[in-house]
Amino acid sequence: MSPIEVAATLLGLVNVMLVVRRSMWNYPFALAMVSLYGWIFFGAKLYSDALLQIFYFAVNLYGWWNWARSRAETGEVRVERLGANARVAWLAGCAVAILAWGALVHRFTDAAYPWWDGGVAMLSVVAQILQSRRNWESWVLWIAVDLIAIPLFMVKDLWLTAGLYGIFLALSVWGLIDWTRARA
Repeated sequence: MSPIEVAATLLGLVNVMLVVRRSMWNYPFALAMVSLYGWIFFGAKLYSDALLQIFYFAVNLYGWWNWARSRAETGEVRVERLGANARVAWLAGCAVAILAWGALVHRFTDAAYPWWDGGVAMLSVVAQILQSRRNWESWVLWIAVDLIAIPLFMVKDLWLTAGLYGIFLALSVWGLIDWTRARA
């Protein structure tokens, strides 16, 4: 456990609690957290998760803009839902991305767990995009990500991060419930 992991963990807790509450203040915490986790995951040879942090940085900037626009139009951050066809398309996209990314990482790197890490990364990409778009379905994917990531981080001795993802799991359930009420 390093001081950088402690700081990233604390930033992550604040970030997700603010996301659940649909607070725009989640974004500064997210940007700081992903910067630190990029360093941590690269050092642990979890390259998919390290690259994911760069993606998170960019998509959090987009999300900040999108949430601000929504709040300006309606006075609050609106929650949206995907239609049935869109859900199927996003899930198919997840499957293709996991297979393609896992194969690339397995073939071209010395990643510790290329398929496992790649699965977490690709599901996280989709969850983050959907969350930036204010889609309720993002919480379903975040729950799946947390359930898959916790044991990965445990086998890599990233105990604080595994614990953080355990808390993220609880917060994701809370987010799913809260965003369901906001959408109703």
